[in-house]
Amino acid sequence: MNSTAEPVQTPESPRLHVILYEPEIAANTGSIGRTCVAVGAMLWLVRPLGFHLDDRHRRRAGLDYWEHLSWRVVDHIDEVVEVLGRDRLWSFSTKASSSYTTATYRAGDGLVFGPESRGLPPSWISSPSNRLVRIPIRPEARSLNLANAVAIGTFEAVRQLELAPA
Repeated sequence: MNSTAEPVQTPESPRLHVILYEPEIAANTGSIGRTCVAVGAMLWLVRPLGFHLDDRHRRRAGLDYWEHLSWRVVDHIDEVVEVLGRDRLWSFSTKASSSYTTATYRAGDGLVFGPESRGLPPSWISSPSNRLVRIPIRPEARSLNLANAVAIGTFEAVRQLELAPA
């Protein structure tokens, strides 16, 4: 596991990055890891994590796809910004006014998601340089499950990337 600020070396550059800010539930992270493997995205986990990452805990959480996953754990989201650039990050929040489908995703972009219980911190989503989007849901539902939200956002980005001219 690479947890330094240096880029992870992989055979090919990931077409997307999924950034989980302080994820709390191992099973959600396992499902998200599977989604990342399916689309060729790199998974970033920003500490603190609500679970352990040793082999036994990963297996128990269904993270059996992790041998095929490009992933990295960092201590602060600024480490992600340093590697990818803030202008390449799309932040998903129920507080956003723009739909995730109106964003124009580019290869190498990162999709940022907050922890299950509270979402992204106000300091992150109020920053003037961020790009904030939401998944439209009915008011009766407070939010979506994190793994579902990541899958929705990731597959929209992949759809756009596959339609983009080469």
